[in-house]
Amino acid sequence: MILLDRVSKTYGKHGSPVLSRISLHIKAKEFVIVVGASGAGKSTLLKLLTREEKHSTGKIIVGGIDYEGLRDRDIPKLRRKIGVVFQDFKLLPNKTVFENVAFALEIIGVSTKEINHTVPRVLEIVGLKGKEKNMPMELSGGERQRVAIARAIVRQPKILIADEPTGNLDPKHAWDVIRVLEKINKYGTTVILTTHNQEIVNKLKRRVITIADGKIASDKASGEYEL
Repeated sequence: MILLDRVSKTYGKHGSPVLSRISLHIKAKEFVIVVGASGAGKSTLLKLLTREEKHSTGKIIVGGIDYEGLRDRDIPKLRRKIGVVFQDFKLLPNKTVFENVAFALEIIGVSTKEINHTVPRVLEIVGLKGKEKNMPMELSGGERQRVAIARAIVRQPKILIADEPTGNLDPKHAWDVIRVLEKINKYGTTVILTTHNQEIVNKLKRRVITIADGKIASDKASGEYEL
């Protein structure tokens, strides 16, 4: 599903590598947690996977797509395979819950009939049935994050990247979001979660990849937070 072979990323001709010879294999349907101190290289790794940034050396293959030969016009097709959720929700404030999720389908030309069929099912998965007509400001932080997750998965991506999705949430709402991510993973989506939350990492008992100084410091099948 995801293969990185000795991948490095350097900004500028004479800069130090932000990532240095990272090799990594993530299988389909895995749930992987990526941890590391600020500046360790986590965000750069995610940007390479979504092709927001190009790697400097090495090889990246995601879902059978070799990034070496990836043309700019093919990047939108790649990104349909990858859903992304951010810490700050990025919802459209003037649209309802339903409209926020539907928007992800509208921009790729999905019919109104298909949207009306798909969006309610996805909102039910994330536990927001009955909230379709609410505006974002009428929701709790945890509910807003679940809207963001619904929007990220409505196109049925093979991979979901959740970049610090609980960073702005209290413990209860943070666990609500984590449970939704686990449910999505059970449906067969590969989930990559980055977090600084030690309790979440330790309780989940999932594969934990620790990045330090641009390198993989450890990769454990059922790991704990080691920083």
